[in-house]
Amino acid sequence: MVSTDAVRTVVGIIGNVIALVLFLSPVPTFVTICKKKSVEQFSAIPYLATLLNCMLWVLYGLPLVHPHSLLVITINGAGLVIELTYVLLFLLYSHGRARLRVFAILLAEIVFVAVVAVLVLTVAHTYERRSLIVGSLCVFFGTMMYVAPLSVMKLVIKTKSVEFMPLSLSLASFLNGACWTCYALLRFDLFITIPNGLGVLFATLQLVLYAIFYKSTPSQTERRQKPEVGLTNVVVSRESNNNRHTRDHRLVRPLETGDSI
Repeated sequence: MVSTDAVRTVVGIIGNVIALVLFLSPVPTFVTICKKKSVEQFSAIPYLATLLNCMLWVLYGLPLVHPHSLLVITINGAGLVIELTYVLLFLLYSHGRARLRVFAILLAEIVFVAVVAVLVLTVAHTYERRSLIVGSLCVFFGTMMYVAPLSVMKLVIKTKSVEFMPLSLSLASFLNGACWTCYALLRFDLFITIPNGLGVLFATLQLVLYAIFYKSTPSQTERRQKPEVGLTNVVVSRESNNNRHTRDHRLVRPLETGDSI
C-alpha cells in the first residue's frame, strides 16, 4: 500500500515542474526586452510581487520554521532566482525614475524579508508560532498576487476576446494550483491551501471565460490587425500604428505574472 507521504512527494514534484514552467513563461518577453534594450511599456510590478512571494515561501519552508517542506523550498528557491533575474533585467534596461523605483522596491522587499526572518527566528521559539507568522504573510501576499488575473478577466468580458488570455497559461495555472492544493491537503497545511485554492478558483473562471469567448476571438483579431489604406494618410497612419502598438503592450502587461505555490 502506497503511503500518504509518498503520494504527497509525487504530487509535490509534479507541482514543482508545472510551477517552473509558469516561472519561465515570461522568457519570450525578456528576450524581446534584451533585443530592444528597453522595457518599453512593460511593468516590473508583477515580477517584484512574485519575487517577494517566493522569498517568503522559502523562509516558510526552512527546517527552522516549517520542517519537512523541502519541495516548497526547491520550487520557490528556483522561482526566487528566476524572478530576481527578471527584476535585474528591468534595472538594466530601464532609465531614470523608473529604474530608481524598481531598485527601491527591490531593496524594501529584501529588507522586509530579512527583518521578518530575524524576528521570527529570535522571538518565536516554536515551529507552530514561526509557521503561523510566516505562513500568514505568505497567505496575504500570495492572495494579492492571485488577484492580478481579475484585470485580464475583465478585459476578456469587455472585448469578448481571449486574445490576451492564452489557454496554455490559464490551464497551467489551474494545474499548478490543483497540484499544490492536493499537496497541502494530504498533510493538511492551511497556509498552502488558501492561496492555491484561490488560484484554482481564478484559473477555473479563466477557463470558463475561454470556453465562452474563444469563438469570437478570430473576428476581433482580424479587425484589430486590418491594415490602414490610402496613400495620402501615410504619416497619420504611422502615428496611429505607433499609438496602437503602445496600447497593445499595456494590454499584454497583466499577463506577465509569474506564479508561485
